[in-house]
Amino acid sequence: MPAGGILYPHSPEFDRFLQAFVGEDRKGNAVTVLSALARLKLEPWEEAAALAALEEKAAGSRLEMLLSQFRDVPELKQDSGTLARELTRLLPKRRKRLRADSGGVENRPANFPGLIWAVLTIFFLIVQLILAGTPGTGQ
Repeated sequence: MPAGGILYPHSPEFDRFLQAFVGEDRKGNAVTVLSALARLKLEPWEEAAALAALEEKAAGSRLEMLLSQFRDVPELKQDSGTLARELTRLLPKRRKRLRADSGGVENRPANFPGLIWAVLTIFFLIVQLILAGTPGTGQ
């Protein structure tokens, strides 16, 4: 692992979302999504991952509920819904869901390493069967 991974162990995919500005607290300090979630005693990267797994509307509703509980930024009382919708657009794109017409199988590439091992195993079994039936096996 590179040295940067030791100092910053989190994946950068949520950085835009977590570093987004939420407002100023009563003391005039800038508050980001990361600091707001931390002040709510939530783990910011886990919450960001949970929000990213939801549909956009559900993620917006959940984030709005969280921001409405955050009392340090006075402006959030008025427009937490609008801000939540804007912030959810900063989350990484949601992964493809299971398709109904595929019978519950995910729409993803084949497992190539597993496929290669299966083909090699079958190949060696066929070679073994061929060599086992040839004369000169020592009997």
